[in-house]
Amino acid sequence: MERTLPDLRVMLDANILIAGIVWPRWPYEVLQHALRGDYILVLSESIIKQARRRVGARFPGYIDQFEQFLQNCRYELVNDPTPKEIANHKDLVRDVTDIPIALAAINARVDYLVSEDKDLTARDETTVKLHKQLRVMMAGTFLRQALGWKSEDLESVRGRTWRDLKTQGE
Repeated sequence: MERTLPDLRVMLDANILIAGIVWPRWPYEVLQHALRGDYILVLSESIIKQARRRVGARFPGYIDQFEQFLQNCRYELVNDPTPKEIANHKDLVRDVTDIPIALAAINARVDYLVSEDKDLTARDETTVKLHKQLRVMMAGTFLRQALGWKSEDLESVRGRTWRDLKTQGE
């Protein structure tokens, strides 16, 4: 049975969390929908740790916003796969560092994994096994296909800046 909003269970990769905190574009909008409860956000401890580490290292001025998002957003925390599971699925995706994320999403039986990582989103021989078990989408595609955004809505956000967002709120 196909789930509908707000029953969709959606895992976000660390790159979506990071981009959504740092830039007010498509990943930001994905996070805003999570905050509003438009879908059930699913995260693993390793995704949170990876995002926290990268925000702290690359964008330290945004670490408070990241922590505030985690505090304000209800999410389901799922287990990371075991080292044995990871070793047994070395051919799931081309980048072995993405195997834990893919397996966590598969094991959690999410409806979507949203990522900007081409090792996960590519549609080629390196992701055939993954895409048989999991729907992986980039942020803009997820907004359009799962959340019903129109092309003009997506375009209005494409190059948006924080200044643009503040101006819209005035």
